[in-house]
Amino acid sequence: MASHRGKKPSCRPPGTGGLIMADRRAILVAGADGQVGTELQRCPWPSDWEVVAVGRHALDLGNPEAIAAMLASRKWAAVINAAAYTAVDKAEHDVVSAWAINALAPAAFASGCADADIPLVHISTDYVFPGDKQGAWVVDDPVAPLNVYGASKLGGELAVRTAGGRHAIVRTSWVVSAHGQNFVKTMLRLAGDRDHIRVVGDQWGSPTGAADLAEALMKIAIRLANDAQAPSGTFHFSNGGETCWAEFASEIFRQSAMRGGVRADVEAIATSEYPTPARRPARSSLDTSAIKLAYGIQPRPWPEALGGILDELIGASK
Repeated sequence: MASHRGKKPSCRPPGTGGLIMADRRAILVAGADGQVGTELQRCPWPSDWEVVAVGRHALDLGNPEAIAAMLASRKWAAVINAAAYTAVDKAEHDVVSAWAINALAPAAFASGCADADIPLVHISTDYVFPGDKQGAWVVDDPVAPLNVYGASKLGGELAVRTAGGRHAIVRTSWVVSAHGQNFVKTMLRLAGDRDHIRVVGDQWGSPTGAADLAEALMKIAIRLANDAQAPSGTFHFSNGGETCWAEFASEIFRQSAMRGGVRADVEAIATSEYPTPARRPARSSLDTSAIKLAYGIQPRPWPEALGGILDELIGASK
């Protein structure tokens, strides 16, 4: 497996009692091609665990029978659903596909996992919230998504929550990494063509390194597989600290310049100056106290996670 460059958080899995035999230590990861799925394959899993990651070509998420067959294909110790329809603007006009991937597929995973007593870890999003709160959202705050993407992800949450199986729903936000399509890579690409970039400055949230999220999911999955009494429920994970997109861009360029990479001046603009088909929440920072209390997971600050990504994309600081 590939390894990360730069400083990473400790990823030592919890050594809880072996309620599951060694021959059950196979974990199914759906969404192998995405940012989080890729990082889950790169995590330092214990040597007695096998990660089976399936992408869109290996598993048709629009086919509940295919999901059921995959779940029945072997004795899984846990399942992590990292697959999602994440094209937020496209979802406004592709409602059926968004709901199929973000709600019906999780329903199929949750039903099959509950029937087989397989713990399920499912990724959700800050977009289930309306974005009108001053301060970070806690796990039991009222949900009211503003767009099709957020509504479909909320549908997935409800499906997992009501299936009756052991589960952890992990909401996250502003996911970035050294691969795939994301804000960090977009900013670096744009700075290669221009020295002045206009970025929205009135939407606030918490960036999340996909590697950090993957390691949190790994720890949760191992704990759920090893401990029948491990907490089920809904949790939040994002890297620490709040920022806006414009400030995030400025930090990307500051750290890029430290590594000899591109940089650009950032002009903060209002959301109204950059209209999109899907409405975005103005404030979507997530309170992570529940995941710390239940699983001992304390996210590091987002600038540190960004540094690890830029180390991989550009190289270490000069």
